[in-house]
Amino acid sequence: MTEQTETVPPAHDVARDIVLEARGVSKHFRVRHNGGDLLARRQRAVHAVDDVSLQLRRGTVTALVGESGSGKSTVARLLAQLYPLTGGEIHLAGKAVKAGSGRSFRRYVRQVQLIFQDPFASLNPVHTVRYHLARSLKIHGRAGSGEAELEAGLTALLERVQLTPPQRFLDKFPHELSGGQRQRVAIARALGADPQVLLADEPVSMLDVSIRLGVLNLLKDLKDRLHLAILYITHDIASARYFADTTLVMYAGRIVEGGDSETVTQHPAHPYTQLLIASAPDPDRAVAPEEQQESGSGEPPSLIAPPAGCRFHPRCPRAMERCRTELPPRFDLDDGQWAACWLYADTTVTTEATGTKEATDK
Repeated sequence: MTEQTETVPPAHDVARDIVLEARGVSKHFRVRHNGGDLLARRQRAVHAVDDVSLQLRRGTVTALVGESGSGKSTVARLLAQLYPLTGGEIHLAGKAVKAGSGRSFRRYVRQVQLIFQDPFASLNPVHTVRYHLARSLKIHGRAGSGEAELEAGLTALLERVQLTPPQRFLDKFPHELSGGQRQRVAIARALGADPQVLLADEPVSMLDVSIRLGVLNLLKDLKDRLHLAILYITHDIASARYFADTTLVMYAGRIVEGGDSETVTQHPAHPYTQLLIASAPDPDRAVAPEEQQESGSGEPPSLIAPPAGCRFHPRCPRAMERCRTELPPRFDLDDGQWAACWLYADTTVTTEATGTKEATDK
């Protein structure tokens, strides 16, 4: 068993850099309940994710930010193929991925690994660290041909996530580790597949504040050394600025803004992003007076019967009449930033389905 290879980034090619891509992905969950009209029950569904498109590139971190219930974790589970798609496509290395099981699913998860939010819940409490890591290496064919190679592989994984000396941790049970150590074991288990993509679903939200930065720095180091594509899911937009290259903002099942993390977090365009920023003050953020908006109020909408038009309009302090009836497309702004908001209807529209652009004058 050889240590995980540190890859060298190829010459820059935007198309080749895209490892995993979601194209118009949707996920609706049927609502089950007793009583009422049978036809109505069949038609009721939770619109957890609607028409979400994103690209994960080698050697970069993409943050997916939003409040609880916005659909972020559902997106991660769709990309991990834990849920079947209601609509849209997932492409791995430029090829459409078909839902499957058995060998096809195993081939997919060798490339795409999910790190769960709660490391204690994701590790079997009756098994040791050795068991968890050895099982990962064996399932993905990286255990080698003998005990010596397996031990070398286990040691390499623990060293990779900075749990040293490895012999101190191999025979411990999850309850004997701290929260940060458990999450590092979960990351090591994901690395056992030698993946190209890590889907990190709020990987530090269950950890003590004092050790969150260490885990984020570990992921950043892995991204640089192994040239991984990382999807970082979080409700903390401030950490997205620190950790991610690109930030996407999600609200009620839809992505409403995206762009370079520094631009999105320092100069938010969508009223919802402005609300998120206002709820997490940053003393280093320079917000011009004209960018300061009245905070939105109210609760997120029901995803069983989402509002027409822009889903944020019931809470938006700048909502217009067309926001209540027309779903805003994506409007391109400066420096690669974009926002799905009618406030920018005089700019250039990017049609996400085709990638074409057309000028508007509204």
